[in-house]
Amino acid sequence: MDNNGRPNHIEDYLVQLHTGQWFGWSDSKNKVYANLIIHDGSKSKPSESDCTNGLATMQSDWDNENKSYKLNRLNEYPNHNDCIHALLDGGDTLTDLQAKRQATKLKYPKS
Repeated sequence: MDNNGRPNHIEDYLVQLHTGQWFGWSDSKNKVYANLIIHDGSKSKPSESDCTNGLATMQSDWDNENKSYKLNRLNEYPNHNDCIHALLDGGDTLTDLQAKRQATKLKYPKS
């Protein structure tokens, strides 16, 4: 996983297939499919395409969930026009805008 929690390596896919230490790497500094080894004889080695496709699916799912989260959060924040009108036209007060902003942050906390 990267710093944001987005899957970025086939290892992220492999760990969710089975519990325990069922796989490893013949070269731990070079974690590529060619170096994938299976420790648990009851588990079969997934194909390279299973690993890359599985990782791609995990990344797509993560991106879609994150996109939805970000859009929801962004859409509920007071926008720039709301802020300008509050200052110039006597719309919502700054306190009202801050309350809306805080409510949105609580509803959609950063992970």
